[in-house]
Amino acid sequence: MSLQRVLQHFEQFGREKDVLQYERSSATVAEAAAVLNVIPARIAKTLSFQGKEQAFLVVAAGDAKIDNAKFKQQFDVKAKMLDAQYVLEQTGHPVGGVCPFGLENDLPIYLDESLKRFDTIFPACGSANSAIELTCKELEQFSNAKQWVDVCKAWNEGESEHVSV
Repeated sequence: MSLQRVLQHFEQFGREKDVLQYERSSATVAEAAAVLNVIPARIAKTLSFQGKEQAFLVVAAGDAKIDNAKFKQQFDVKAKMLDAQYVLEQTGHPVGGVCPFGLENDLPIYLDESLKRFDTIFPACGSANSAIELTCKELEQFSNAKQWVDVCKAWNEGESEHVSV
């Protein structure tokens, strides 16, 4: 049902046929990278957090980790991830398939700067065995993201600003 909602979401952009589905799991960054045959950093993971008034999502590169100080400064709350049941209730997607498309509720979506290194990235599509290849501009458009933020660490150590793949 979650995958179906995401496919319907992409119909409005004529991109539903671009959603990739696999026989194997792509639920974790490592599994998705292996299935897609890309480096883990190009997997766009969607993280769910509790804000002051409502839940919100941050989409970040697969190799990025939340920087608690940056997160608190940006959102004025501690980084507290949602439990699996609440993630499902808020997004309509199970853990392993959480994405910023076809959401159950209208949640604020933020995109982390760690994604901008790549020409394309691969967010999940509502199930533990789906993804779509998007540019950062497409991700921003299709997710209706509020803004780009810088709340992650460990992704840019020793790497160039932009990686063309």
